[in-house]
Amino acid sequence: MKVNYRTYDSPELNRLRRQPSGVTGKQDLSEIHYDPYDVSRVWVRRSDSRRWIEVPWTHLPMVRAPFADFTWRHARQLLADQGRDDTSETAVAQVLAKLLRRSGKPPVGSEQVMARTRAALEAPARPALPPARSTDADDSENEGPEEAPVTPFGVFNPLEEEGNPLW
Repeated sequence: MKVNYRTYDSPELNRLRRQPSGVTGKQDLSEIHYDPYDVSRVWVRRSDSRRWIEVPWTHLPMVRAPFADFTWRHARQLLADQGRDDTSETAVAQVLAKLLRRSGKPPVGSEQVMARTRAALEAPARPALPPARSTDADDSENEGPEEAPVTPFGVFNPLEEEGNPLW
């Protein structure tokens, strides 16, 4: 499967290939989730068991490190600025690997992206996605704790405050 010019694949996807997901509102496409601070993998929901499959990026061995979506976009922009094909996954992966390996001074304009990437990599690990909730009333396997009621806050309007004119 492709997401933003990145190919993800796993043997666990074999039984799902060319099968409708059962989500007719989404044209029978599978539900996919990813962490924008670590796009080295995505999660695909299995429609038959409603569990998640972790699917790695196919070029991850070339890069050897997790990376953020904004780092991927920056690597594509560097290729485009050089007049090279920024849709070639292999070319972007090579630029991305160089960006992530670079220990010295980053290329001009890359300082902020590299700092954000380092901060994302040093962040605590994100928890795994919880199992999907079932919509069946008789399915007690996926029952969790009750959700707390939500109390909405009122909308603040400074013009309605008495004794506090703005002009």
